[in-house]
Amino acid sequence: MTADSFSHVKTWVFDLDNTLYPPEAALFSQIEVKMTDWVSRELNVTTDEANKLRRDYWAEYGTTLSGMMARHGTDPLPYLTYVHDIDFSGLAADAALKAAITALPGRKIVYTNGSKPYAERVLEARGLTGIFNAIYGIEHAEFHPKPQPQAFATVFAADGVAPEEAAMFEDDPRNLVVPHALGMKTVYVAPSPLDPPAPHIHHHTNDLAHFLRSLIVET
Repeated sequence: MTADSFSHVKTWVFDLDNTLYPPEAALFSQIEVKMTDWVSRELNVTTDEANKLRRDYWAEYGTTLSGMMARHGTDPLPYLTYVHDIDFSGLAADAALKAAITALPGRKIVYTNGSKPYAERVLEARGLTGIFNAIYGIEHAEFHPKPQPQAFATVFAADGVAPEEAAMFEDDPRNLVVPHALGMKTVYVAPSPLDPPAPHIHHHTNDLAHFLRSLIVET
């Protein structure tokens, strides 16, 4: 049974965007607009050029910010403040998800490529404040983004995560490669599974609350 393969887990690591809220909330589409605007203004390029750079840097570096820092020396803190200043009204509290996460045995943390203040606002809007033991943003990874191994190493060392006793929940399959290699259980949270399946992904779910409840019910 699925629960059996999680019986050893003592630390539950959750991504934030499109993982702890559904993609239909479209928060990231707002953030993408603001990232494009920042790139356009900082580099004095057209919106189309900025949009292409944003996508290229995401693909090459893991985040647009990391590309901007590496290529153009961008100061990360003003950038993070600007791109995360968005409308959260599309988010709704999720009592079922709160109950499911709360019921998990062990330590629960959030680890996002966004900032901690942004994560806190998302969790507040989702009614998930106070149920996590820690929240880590990209600033806690010394601005190294997932999927870079150094990012995971920095955050996991800071929290004391033992990967062989941990599980990772993510909407970006790239960000599950390193956790899998470290010995973590990996769960891809997305509307549809990968096709073809990826060897670094143990489980897929399109309903995180239901998946987590099944781990508790079966044990």
